Formats: sequence, structure tokens, C-alpha cells
Amino acid sequence: MNAKSSLAPSDPEFDYIIVGAGSAGCVLANRLSANGKHSVLLLEAGPKDSNIWIHVPLGYGKLFKEKSVNWMYQTEPEPELKGRQVFQPRGKTLGGSSSINGLLYVRGQHEDYDRWRQHGNAGWGYDDVLPYFKKAENQARGADQYHGTGGPLPVSNMVVTDPLSKAFMDAAVETGLPYNPDFNGATQEGVGLFQTTTRNGRRASTAVAYLGPARARGNLKVETEALGQRVLFEGRRAVGVEYRQGTNVRRARARKEVVLSSGAYNSPQLLQLSGVGPADLLRKHGIDVVLDAQGVGHDLQDHMQVRIVMRCSQKITLNDTVNNPLRRTLAGARYALFRKGWLTIAAGTAGAFFKTNPRLASPDIQVHFLPFSTDKMGERLHDFSGFTASVCQLRPESRGSLRIKSADPTVPPEIRINYMSTETDRSTNVEAIKILRKILNAPALKPFVVSEYDPGAKVSTDAEILDYCRERGSTIYHPTSTCRMGNDALAVVDQRLKVRGLEGLRVVDGSVMPDLVSGNTNAPIIMIAEKASDMILQDAN
Repeated sequence: MNAKSSLAPSDPEFDYIIVGAGSAGCVLANRLSANGKHSVLLLEAGPKDSNIWIHVPLGYGKLFKEKSVNWMYQTEPEPELKGRQVFQPRGKTLGGSSSINGLLYVRGQHEDYDRWRQHGNAGWGYDDVLPYFKKAENQARGADQYHGTGGPLPVSNMVVTDPLSKAFMDAAVETGLPYNPDFNGATQEGVGLFQTTTRNGRRASTAVAYLGPARARGNLKVETEALGQRVLFEGRRAVGVEYRQGTNVRRARARKEVVLSSGAYNSPQLLQLSGVGPADLLRKHGIDVVLDAQGVGHDLQDHMQVRIVMRCSQKITLNDTVNNPLRRTLAGARYALFRKGWLTIAAGTAGAFFKTNPRLASPDIQVHFLPFSTDKMGERLHDFSGFTASVCQLRPESRGSLRIKSADPTVPPEIRINYMSTETDRSTNVEAIKILRKILNAPALKPFVVSEYDPGAKVSTDAEILDYCRERGSTIYHPTSTCRMGNDALAVVDQRLKVRGLEGLRVVDGSVMPDLVSGNTNAPIIMIAEKASDMILQDAN
């Protein structure tokens, strides 16, 4: 397969071509087209975001296994998880994963970004990135030193305040955690309610918040059902993109830059398909090597979650509503009329951040609390009253990889995350479960608890808890770092997100994170795209 450019004079030309209309791509499309000076082509492999469940917050449960808007990836068998494959849903529609995610607005810790800077990524410390978090934000609570108003992205308070979520917060305080009204403020530690990317009870994906207001601009062209097949090069300069739309293969020329915003799985896949990646891998699949870049697809990281399910003594959970036809109908009507009630809840109502060891400088565990329960996310809720709390290790040491399995862009890549492959990761998960159990057994929750359903009393020793983590641990949907930023031999992009060793090509999405942030990844990815937009426009001048 020839990696050289096959552009024709008749191919349409744009200043910028953005591949992927997800959390980052929609931000870039808005910002790069805003001044009217630059023409922008935005390519999205999936359809328009017209599925009704995209716009209903609780609809993420319906989109979990909805092939039309979801890449539905799977990992390879995970060695430390008893050889299980772990399902990896990723958004495949306008808005990308911000159209199917759990809607939580969490930035991570100040220390995360200072660590990025200390690793040689100038301009990425907390003080550098805070203005971009604020620029993006339209914070319901108003502006302060940590928050902005007037930005495209609505950030709202949790509307549902069910008795279980309140009892969980009270229980966490009883075990010694401070109450924290703002996980994205001065400090992250403590327990409180999550904020969400919603507006008036509807999901605010980046397709809604950023792309919507920009769609009418004459200098922005959006193509859906357009699968990026490869970046086209002349020498070491990216000059365009080849993409498939239906049965047609099309090409477009980029005058200034090609920007990959296809996420931690699809951006490294597209680079490898285009001849940028480990040379031995590319040659194996008959792809001409443009640049032998060993780091492309290297250093994959993800957050793992392990859940505890409790049987509830009162019929106040979402399970009880979903399993009762009358209550279900009333909940639907309440949402349709008032945009309130159960259908507005995100993938976590209350949350907590704590340390498994007092010697740690900052929390290493995040808890998501949910007033419902199920055996597997995206499957039907239990027929009993139940609620769930999960632990997520924030800074796992384990690293994995992403490698193409074929030169065919429609063949899913090989995803290896290597969850729990270090001793620290294993022991941290065990400690986290023990601390979460203390919270779930605290006095404030006693009136609501019948018993622990899963894993239950049969799991009590450290060895049994570790075995349960191996048996039931799964993703919390935060893959990053496969095209990471840095100055070392395996870094793929520099601190301006330009692909090292090439011209006219950047990567802007979660794959550029030097390592995982201590929290959900959507807000940081939007920040990265806001900052990248400024850098791209500066370089254009």
C-alpha cells in the first residue's frame, strides 16, 4: 500500500481538516472557523446525533451497546483479569463519546497538570490550563477563581437529590471524609454531588454545545458517515486525508494542517494506517513507512472500576421505577413535561475522592455512587431494590498498547490495557474496596441497607477481594495516552501537539495526555481542544 499522496487537482481544499467530531473535534471545528478567515472540514465516521437517547441524560444506558453510534470495541484477553475481554464503548456520532458518556464534569487534580509540566511539557501546568477550563465553561453556580461563565459548555448541578445519594454522602462524612461542594475547585478530596454537562435536563455534548452554534458558518463543512482511511503525505508533510463515505472513496487537501481528533483508539490506528508508527508493524501489514514512530499506540492507559452492589430496604431506587410499569410511565411523563426526575441522572449522582494511604499527597481513588444496580453496565436493572458504588484507581501504573490488526480501516485494532499488571495497582484496588465497605456500612446508610449483594460476605480476605477485582473489574471508559505528549523517544506529539518528525499534522484528543488525569476525562479533553485551538490559530498567524 502506497503512503504517498494521491491527491488530484480537483479534490476540494480546506485550510484545516479535522478527523473525528468528538469531544475535541467539535471544539476545534467551532474555534478554528469562528473568525471566518479559515475553511474547515470536519469528518465524522458515525451518523448525525439524531438518536433520541443521546439527548436524554439517562439514555447512556440505552447507547451502551447501540452499534449505530458506538464503536463497540473489545480488549484482547486481559491477563490479570482471568483472561476476560473488557468491553470498550466509544462514541461514533457527532459529539463522539460526549454523546454517549456518563455526563460527569470532573477535571482531575491540580497536581495532574503540574506533573505534565514537570515531565517537560511546558505550558501544561495547572495555572496554564485553568484559563481554558474556564473559557469552555458556562458554570451554573457562577464565575469564581476556578470557574467561568459564558463559555459554550453548560456545567450544571445535579438535579436529582434522592435520599440514597444524600445518605451516601452522610455516611462518607461519618467515616472521616470532608464534605466537598466542588471537586473542581481548590481541592478534590472529599464527598459531594457531581456536576454534569447538561442544560435544562438535556445532555450538552460538544456537538450540541460547540458544533451546533457553528453549523451555519459558510467556512465550516461537516461530513458524517465519513471514515478516515489515511492521512496523505508529500514527503514528511501531511497534505490531506482520504476517507470513505458509503461506497465512495474521497480525498480532501489541507492547506495548513490535518488534525486527528479520533480518540485514544482511533487516532493511533489512523496514524498507523497512514504509515506513522512502529515500522515492523506497518511492514507486516504492507503499509509504506512514512515515519518509524515506536510510540504510536504505546502507553495506553485506562481507569478500571470495581463495583459493590447493595440490596436496598426501601423501594426508592431506579430499579423500582424501571420494573414498575406505572412508575416507569410517570417518570417518562415527568421528564417529557418538566425535564426532571430519574431520566436526568448521570453515571454517578454523589461521588467521593479519598486516599488509600495517608502518606499520599492527593486522593488515589474515585467513588461513583448510583441509586440503581445491575450485573453489568448497559444490561437490565436488578428486579430487587438495589444501589451501587464503585471504586476507580485514579493513577494506575499499568500501561498497554494499541496496534492495527490489518491495513483495512474497518478492522478494529488490537487493544491491550493490561489492567492491574503492577503490585501497586492490585493492592490499591484491594484497599479501596475495604474503605468503600466502611462507608457503605456507616450509620447513615443503615436504614437503607438489607445486605451487600455483590461481592457479599463470602469475600472478606485481601486475597478474596483481589480475586473479586480480577473477576469483576471493568473499564470506566477513560482510555488515554496512545499518542502522548513529551520530549522522550516514545513521545508522539510535542507540547504544541504537533506530531514529532512530521509537518502539518497534529493530534488533539485524549490520546495526547502524558498520563491519566485523576478523574473523568471528558472535561480535560475539551480543555485540551480549547488550548490546541489557540495554538493552531497562533501558528497560522
